[in-house]
Amino acid sequence: MKKLKIVSISAEVHPYSKTGGLGDVARSLPKALHRLGQEVIIITPFYTKLIQAEKFGIKKIFSDVKIKIDDKNEESVSYYRAELLPGLKVYFIGNEKYFSRHKKLYGAQNENARFYLFDIAALKLLSLLKFEADIIHCHDWHTGLIPYLRQNRFKKSQTLAKAAMVYTIHNLVFQFGHNWWEVPADKKDKGVKALPLFNNKGVEYINFAKRAIIYSDVVNTVSETYAEEILKPTFGQDLHRVLRNRKDRLYGIVNGIDYKEYNPINDKNLIINYDHKKIQRKKVNKEHIQKLFGLKVDQDVPVICTTSRVTYQKGFDLILNTLSNIMDMGAQLIIIGAGDKSYIKEFMKLSKKYPQQLAVIPSHQENQKYETLVYAGSDMFLLPSHHEPCGINQLISFRYGCVPIVRQTGGLNDTVENFEPDNKASNGFSFKNYDQKEFLISLTRALETYKHKKIWRDLACRGMKASYSWEIPAKEYLELYQEAIKVKNQTN
Repeated sequence: MKKLKIVSISAEVHPYSKTGGLGDVARSLPKALHRLGQEVIIITPFYTKLIQAEKFGIKKIFSDVKIKIDDKNEESVSYYRAELLPGLKVYFIGNEKYFSRHKKLYGAQNENARFYLFDIAALKLLSLLKFEADIIHCHDWHTGLIPYLRQNRFKKSQTLAKAAMVYTIHNLVFQFGHNWWEVPADKKDKGVKALPLFNNKGVEYINFAKRAIIYSDVVNTVSETYAEEILKPTFGQDLHRVLRNRKDRLYGIVNGIDYKEYNPINDKNLIINYDHKKIQRKKVNKEHIQKLFGLKVDQDVPVICTTSRVTYQKGFDLILNTLSNIMDMGAQLIIIGAGDKSYIKEFMKLSKKYPQQLAVIPSHQENQKYETLVYAGSDMFLLPSHHEPCGINQLISFRYGCVPIVRQTGGLNDTVENFEPDNKASNGFSFKNYDQKEFLISLTRALETYKHKKIWRDLACRGMKASYSWEIPAKEYLELYQEAIKVKNQTN
């Protein structure tokens, strides 16, 4: 397989910017591809109020480049560069109005306009760099106009002539900068008409994800189960018909995690390091987090953690509605993560009722600060998602010997096999339907199994010994890239 020139484009890339799993994937996949000998560059916005240029060695390379958006509008952008690894370059697109006014990555009223500019500027950068890519890999809705622009505005570009377009759906709920279900029927984007002028309000109705699905050479999502689920009305978010029309180009590849970053044997955030051979050391970390979060210090009490966005999608209504049952069963629960304020308010109120059993830390920054320590000190990880394209939290929990309890949806279904005593492949606990009763049965099974120390130790070690690194998914992406090139050559 010949060496490929790959461009990875994402609205967030950890450690520069991150709100969730997208930032992790947009960092770890290019790193894995780079280690496999591919020529990779990354393009992302320069959020100047969030990204510390000096800390990351970010240098300006092009100033005030005029970007023609349409016949009546243009904007100026500047381009910057840093290195994620030696030889793995990251390019940043800066514009004071669109990427430097807020301390949050998302949530602006002109969200579509921001990423419309970003998408055109990303393609312009490739021309400036004379980077003749074999693959342009677009991550999630923010980059969704790039496949459309490549076939229309930039169709005569010699630099982009051989580039095949790959679009990855990380979460189909997010299709553009606003809630797709709130758009009036007469303003919904069909995905094929010319784009409105940049200064027109109609820009905020452009469906980036729909256009990406229509115009990309191949489309994939972040698990095999989710690739099947989104073809149905229940999970298709009103794009299931478009996806069915592209079913022959739709694939699923389960995410991985960076095994160098997530490694309990040398993780500096832990009180004591360990691996599957020294898993008994987890109890030192457990005692520490019980003290840290004001919980009763007791090795026999099962500690459950959840470290994700506190939203309906992640199953927090199931957790909230059954919390008294969880407390009555004697478990402790640690919730870390920002999200829906109504959920957080209720959990904070309940933490006062159960001060030695429930700890709530409603902060994304604290999530990042304590994340691996909490996995290292907890016995179980809880993620009963309503839907979950992939999820990497359960993969991290495996790595730290923290047994997951999840619903059988999306990537959770692909990575967690329900525990049965005679099944040596089982690695966690799962339930099928989004139902309180089924959830409690699964949780009860986990808590009862926890009482059998040898069985539990073997179960936790099984997850630790399994491989969920990016090496295998990266190779699958290389195969996907070859398929994209093949499709492009057949259709041209």
